[in-house]
Amino acid sequence: MAEDVRALTRRFMEEVFNKGNMSVAEELIAPGATEHSPPPDSTGSALEDLRGWLTEMRNAFPDLVVSIDDMIVEGDKVVVRSTMTGTHKEAFMGIPATGRQISVPGIDIMRVKDGKYTDHWGVADSAAMMGQLGAMPPPG
Repeated sequence: MAEDVRALTRRFMEEVFNKGNMSVAEELIAPGATEHSPPPDSTGSALEDLRGWLTEMRNAFPDLVVSIDDMIVEGDKVVVRSTMTGTHKEAFMGIPATGRQISVPGIDIMRVKDGKYTDHWGVADSAAMMGQLGAMPPPG
């Protein structure tokens, strides 16, 4: 089971985040899946929230890549520590394109049932990203 969840998660990260292939997200996110870390403008649908977020990110950072740094599978949950990188080519959250590179760490926890994601919790270092874009002073 753990190897199946690892393969599912690698496929999801590569196809959905790195290639923007939302048909794989539609296949792997269970209907009615719960997003426990919804964005402020949440639709109430984990799939639609992901679609909106990913569209915004891939528009602003067309070379967006999310790499898996660590993956832990325990029971019905998978934890991924990742790094998101890209080049700021279009406006993002009101910030005009800067041409700057970002490198943003994040952690996601997903529950898997019957080969589909049913729950998601996630955090990313948004402050680091804003600092890298020059939208706020760097820490320290």
